[in-house]
Amino acid sequence: MDRIISSSQQQSLISTHKVLRNTYFLLGITLAFSALTATLSTVYALPSPGLILMLVGFYGLMFLTHRLANSPAGILAAFAFTGFLGYCLGPILSSFLAAGMGDVIAIALGGTALVFFCCSAYVLTTRRDMSFLGGMMMAGFVVLLVAVVANIFLQLPALHLAISALFILFSAGAILWETSNIIHGGETNYIRATVSLYVSLYNIFVSLLSLLGFASKD
Repeated sequence: MDRIISSSQQQSLISTHKVLRNTYFLLGITLAFSALTATLSTVYALPSPGLILMLVGFYGLMFLTHRLANSPAGILAAFAFTGFLGYCLGPILSSFLAAGMGDVIAIALGGTALVFFCCSAYVLTTRRDMSFLGGMMMAGFVVLLVAVVANIFLQLPALHLAISALFILFSAGAILWETSNIIHGGETNYIRATVSLYVSLYNIFVSLLSLLGFASKD
């Protein structure tokens, strides 16, 4: 009986490591692809897709990726999703470069990488179950949604900065939760896990750009 339990645990551990390895591999190449589309969008000064088109593309491609996550086509959908968001970054990066704030982009990239490394390393080394964050994440999402909608009408700089800071905290929590979910067997699909982690990294990077850009203004 002990051997059966041990064998079952071993198979579960192997499966978990496989999901984690595939997630990090796919995350790495989708980030590279997203960086490529962002670079092309910046170099060729492609126009911003606008809020409506960006939201439609974001949620449409995310839905498509989740729908196809259990098939090889899900990988193509993940590339389409991350590539589209990379394209959306182009106009933002162009505005920073035009303002002579290329250093802000570099700092935001470094800060994003640091947050991801620290959050992932904490969960992977302690193997702590972060499922308790689920309820807090849901509450945080509601707060962020209300704040974003309110700021569409209010256009308050202070509220915009607060939203950016909250997005960083929320996304860091999402990285902790998703990584824990993978290593404890709650997430067995590496495509869904990749998209979740990518969105968190994207939000952290854009939010850091916003905060650092504001702080760099004369």
